[in-house]
Amino acid sequence: MEFRGFRAVGGVSLNVRRGTIHALIGPNGAGKTTLFNLLTKFLTPTAGTIFYKGEDITKVKPADVARRGLVRSFQISAVFPHFTVKENVRIALQRRLHGDSFDFWRSQRVLHALDAESLELVEAVGLLAFANVPAGQLSYGRKRALEIAATLALDPEVLLLDEPMAGMGHEDVERTAALIRRVSENRTILMVEHNLSVVAALSDRITVLTRGQILAEGDYATVSADPRVVEAYIGAGHA
Repeated sequence: MEFRGFRAVGGVSLNVRRGTIHALIGPNGAGKTTLFNLLTKFLTPTAGTIFYKGEDITKVKPADVARRGLVRSFQISAVFPHFTVKENVRIALQRRLHGDSFDFWRSQRVLHALDAESLELVEAVGLLAFANVPAGQLSYGRKRALEIAATLALDPEVLLLDEPMAGMGHEDVERTAALIRRVSENRTILMVEHNLSVVAALSDRITVLTRGQILAEGDYATVSADPRVVEAYIGAGHA
């Protein structure tokens, strides 16, 4: 991916195995979020090909990629602050069931038919006690959990999490890490994360990016012992 002659991602060949937690790590500016945007088609690559389950999705639109089961979260938590936790998840369910049509004039009966599934997802991310609380009143960590619930409402096969622990305190980090572990039981997860303790605890495989290229790949023991990784990333104060 090039921007006016600057190569943000170049020569990256990435294979993500079904049913694993695969982490992308690297210093700021390494190209991690750009790669996420390419995989989910918020950007179209200037060269190369993207395959999902053997199908070429290089020119597929972002909404169609999501319908195929490849769904992402973002670095900044995005919720509707004045809607309750349950309502936020219900909106995501509407999107899955009714496509691009956000017809908010549907009858209350139709909307309430989604309540049971909404509450199941809310419970799955540990927010059942907050189901009727406006999302804007949640702590930052719980907002991220709500965002994960909303992405789960789209029924993803592959969940891409962009810095899920960013800005969290210790308690929220532990809660969110446990949630990711639960979610991964029947899904594939690709995540960008700077918290190396979380990466070490959760990841089956790690890809280290620097300057838009793959520097190293393997399990945590392998990449953390690689002198190039220590010099480029871990040794730069990210341990």
